[in-house]
Amino acid sequence: MSGPHRLTCRMTRREMLTMCRNGFGGVALLGLMGSSTFGNMVAQVAPPETNPLHPRPGGLIPKARSIIFLYMDGGVSQVDSFDPKPRLARENGENPYDKFAVDATQFNSIGKILQSPWEFRRYGESGIEVSDLFPHVGQCVDDLAVVRSMVADFPEHTNANYFLHTGIGIQGRPSMGAWINYGLGSENQDLPGYVVLDGGLIPPGGLDNFNSGFLPAAYQGSIFRSGDLPLPNIEPQEPTSDLQRRKLNLMSRTDRHLLGRIGHADHVESAITNYELAYRMQASVPELTDLSGETEATKKLYGMDSSDPNTRIYAAECLLARRLVERGVRFIELTCPNVAADRWDQHSNLKEGHELNAHAVDQPIAGLIRDLKGRGLFEDTLIVWAGEFGRTPFAQGTNGRDHNPSAFSIWLAGAGIKGGTIYGATDEYGYRVTDKETTIHDLHATMLHLLGLEHEHLTYRFSGRDIRLTDVGGNIIQGILS
Repeated sequence: MSGPHRLTCRMTRREMLTMCRNGFGGVALLGLMGSSTFGNMVAQVAPPETNPLHPRPGGLIPKARSIIFLYMDGGVSQVDSFDPKPRLARENGENPYDKFAVDATQFNSIGKILQSPWEFRRYGESGIEVSDLFPHVGQCVDDLAVVRSMVADFPEHTNANYFLHTGIGIQGRPSMGAWINYGLGSENQDLPGYVVLDGGLIPPGGLDNFNSGFLPAAYQGSIFRSGDLPLPNIEPQEPTSDLQRRKLNLMSRTDRHLLGRIGHADHVESAITNYELAYRMQASVPELTDLSGETEATKKLYGMDSSDPNTRIYAAECLLARRLVERGVRFIELTCPNVAADRWDQHSNLKEGHELNAHAVDQPIAGLIRDLKGRGLFEDTLIVWAGEFGRTPFAQGTNGRDHNPSAFSIWLAGAGIKGGTIYGATDEYGYRVTDKETTIHDLHATMLHLLGLEHEHLTYRFSGRDIRLTDVGGNIIQGILS
């Protein structure tokens, strides 16, 4: 018997198994693809509309799955780190007004031309020069693309930090981490998609540097403190998990009942999402932050055995950043530890302050690069090292440097980046950009591009127009891409 009549006929058990055998494999595959081990692939095909953090594809083929942003709070001096200027040594102590046009600075205490207190050395096959502030990072220079032609729109910390973090120099806009999670969601539903590892310094401008602005609150950064308890209330207070679950269900039903009466309300919907995520984090965060399973060799690589407590703090941050990348967290920002000097903001005592800050971060950053490479994570993780602006080639007073938004250096490494590259240039004093001027919007456009997002298409309707991270600017920095 054939055709549709076959369906009305009784079949033997053997015939049934023969007909269904491929289906059993499909059921098994469906279960595997829905697990976190396989990246929740089923969920990516049909994401629930109610989950704002569910992973979704960008419009481009991505090179990076995650970004680690190494934020250098205060403004690292470019002429003392990654942009050597021999002329400063030749003209040390001379009057800058006799050499070039001098812009007004924040404090306008214009001193003499000040040579770098550190020597520069060539590293690697590329021969890129790095100062003695960063001997460990220097050994990784063939993995870095150093951009020497950055400019900022603001000469003071708060507005410059907002500009670096949100693409505009005013308070209240979404951070780049929030934009990225809005565009892509998160691959891990048990951890936030945007994590800030607080080493001890919250930047000028405060927590608004990490907020979601007008985007839904589910996209804002979650701040993890250093220490055994990175978050408050990470340990359940209820005696049983069943009681905690019933409390959560009650809150969810109450909130959803409210939504049924008032309609769409972001603050209520985000509260529901955050309650559920917080519940799952009570299991995932303690496992994440438990470093006892890391080998002693790995801990030493990062500098966790250092005699400098600030190096140990930043080493733990970098190691935790790697563990977050392994778990699919989309955007991780690291803030600097609170050394005895004031951030990287050395208006006086440049040598002491920059050395203290550099010693805290140098070995951990190099350890992070090497560890990511050793684990096969480097090729799909983008590392960005940057501050909000640079510093002047002349002294503030006698032994400091003031803010300089007209030229500074950053570097990128990892996914989609052409290592061993120098991009752009400044004048002989490191004061102004002379070649390939690069803006913060260009940096943001490049970061989004490497994640598979078109920066001009990543928009959100607010206040009557479609707003984006790159505002009305932004060009991809093609010269640093592999």
